[in-house]
Amino acid sequence: MFRNIFWRVAIVALSGCSFDAYAANDADLQAIREQVQVLEQRINQQSSAAAASGEGAFNPAIALILSGTYGQRKQDAAIPATGFAMNANNTAYTRGFALKESELGIAANIDPQFRGVGTFSLDPAGGINVENAFVQSSALGNGLNLKFGRFFSGLGYLNEQHAHVWDFVDQPLVYRVLWDNQNGDDGMQLKWLAPADMFIEIGGEIARGRGYPGTDRQNKNGAGAGVLFAHFGDDIGIEHSWRAGVSLHQTRRENALSNAVPDLNGALVSNNFTGDSRTAGLDFVWKYAHNGNTRESYLKVQGEYFQRNESGMLTYNTTGASITDSYANTQSGWYLQSVYQFMPTWRTGLRYDRLASGIASVGALNAGNVIANYAFSPSRISWMVDYSPSEFSRFRLQFARDDSRQGLPDNQLFLQYIMSLGAHGAHQY
Repeated sequence: MFRNIFWRVAIVALSGCSFDAYAANDADLQAIREQVQVLEQRINQQSSAAAASGEGAFNPAIALILSGTYGQRKQDAAIPATGFAMNANNTAYTRGFALKESELGIAANIDPQFRGVGTFSLDPAGGINVENAFVQSSALGNGLNLKFGRFFSGLGYLNEQHAHVWDFVDQPLVYRVLWDNQNGDDGMQLKWLAPADMFIEIGGEIARGRGYPGTDRQNKNGAGAGVLFAHFGDDIGIEHSWRAGVSLHQTRRENALSNAVPDLNGALVSNNFTGDSRTAGLDFVWKYAHNGNTRESYLKVQGEYFQRNESGMLTYNTTGASITDSYANTQSGWYLQSVYQFMPTWRTGLRYDRLASGIASVGALNAGNVIANYAFSPSRISWMVDYSPSEFSRFRLQFARDDSRQGLPDNQLFLQYIMSLGAHGAHQY
């Protein structure tokens, strides 16, 4: 270390002196400059080697995300979207002041071959939930990357993003009802980045199937879910860029219980579904920044569409009688949003969500009990504005008109803060 300091002092001295006093001609000056460059290269090499071999190279980067909201809404958040009572319906954003989950992230290189990441959600009511805990390869080569452990699936666009980087307080309706906000699972993921001028990424996953819409396979071998995805993107000059993707998720639901499904008389009943679930998705993102300067201002437009086909056997419990017969349905949803940063610290955004509950195909035994067609398309429109004094802090105001429940319109207001302490990793495109 002392030797590095000595050489740096020598370089400064050589750089700062008047070469005219010592150099006879331009050739002498050039020779001195070359010696300085050689010395700088040696110092950088020695510094890099010392950092790589020292204890600091293995110290993990630690980050803590603090978040909270104030919510004002007319309807109970636990009421599901019409036609989606059998689906997951996350109710995290309720009335009044609420501390949201704090997120603790730890990441570091393990050795030249692997990198490890752990993300832990601290529930405000107590307890810790493991969001991510995976190992990632760093030396496979040929554009290949292997990830194994617990991770958010690579399907779609928003699914891999943690809550603190969402552009709105909440996820779009289609993520809420089809993925329980996000699909996370235990398994393996292999991605390949093509050696091309444009961005081409192809990947696949095999997993336990614990993430919704799957059901945990506690006493079974093998994989319970599979995912395929592909992403493509490119720059158009220095001001425009885009990314598009396709994805396919397949799993099996076994004894999936729901107690919020109405029968034809409006009473809530219990049902139990066992069958196959397949979801296909499309996603697209386009970004624009004047002269490529995203720090000053930018415009981002993104949208996603998912369609889920489920078929199997439904046990419908009405008036104490459990009746089992065939059931099949195709449900879908999409959103389109735009976010505009009009000043370095200010952004505003608009999002529209829409769902289609589909028309169920029900066996004869349940035909008199199950509602096959709700004839209603849930929707919602949201507007937000946020202020970010730095990349580590953000305050957000959001209004929404929620028409996802038939006959129960809801005007919603949310205030949110997001604070990041410690290391702050780069966000995905």
